[in-house]
Amino acid sequence: YTGILHSKPDGVKGNTLIRIGTAPSIFELLSACESFKEIIVTQNTDQNCQELQKWLKREPGAFNWTPVVKYACELEGDRNKWAEKEEKLRRRVKQILECDVSKFNPVTFASLPPADCLLLCHCLEATCNDLSTYRAALKNISSLLKPGGHLLMLTVMKCNYYMIGQHKFPCLFLEKEVLEEAVKEAGYDILKFEVTPICYPASLVEHEGISYLVASKGKGKED
Repeated sequence: YTGILHSKPDGVKGNTLIRIGTAPSIFELLSACESFKEIIVTQNTDQNCQELQKWLKREPGAFNWTPVVKYACELEGDRNKWAEKEEKLRRRVKQILECDVSKFNPVTFASLPPADCLLLCHCLEATCNDLSTYRAALKNISSLLKPGGHLLMLTVMKCNYYMIGQHKFPCLFLEKEVLEEAVKEAGYDILKFEVTPICYPASLVEHEGISYLVASKGKGKED
């Protein structure tokens, strides 16, 4: 996401970005903090929310993301700005909320203004058991996005499972045509859709590639 979220005229930017997530990570937000004034992070469990809060508040035992932040800054041209980047991201993150993508209102106990951008990174394919559930979840989270807003998705393609430690977890098998159809059905106009070759070790993820999709929510298509 470094390129598309970078602060430039043809990049995706705005006031508010909502990240829909299943892991307590910050790496996909390191470019977003340069292009959005406010970031709302959602997680599928309270435990993940607490883990992110630890980093946000610099609490003891928080995961050390500094090597990743340094690498992101190196890609952006100045590795030495890593401390500034961390502080900027902490300022930009306004809320960390629990989210259930299976619900029509995914963030039940919060009243959120419509976002300019939704960011999904290896999310729905890891939490949805079948295609109908996937399509419903995509429509549910779209209720958080304003008409004309952007959807950014990074998806593991044709994946059967992924590994976390010694544990194997099933993953929804998605092909390019199926994913494209689901996004359009949810009310989006696809602006960019690319699939790269396999890039994760086979020992971690059994897959055939990673897709990168940018879409805009059709104006006038209210939920």
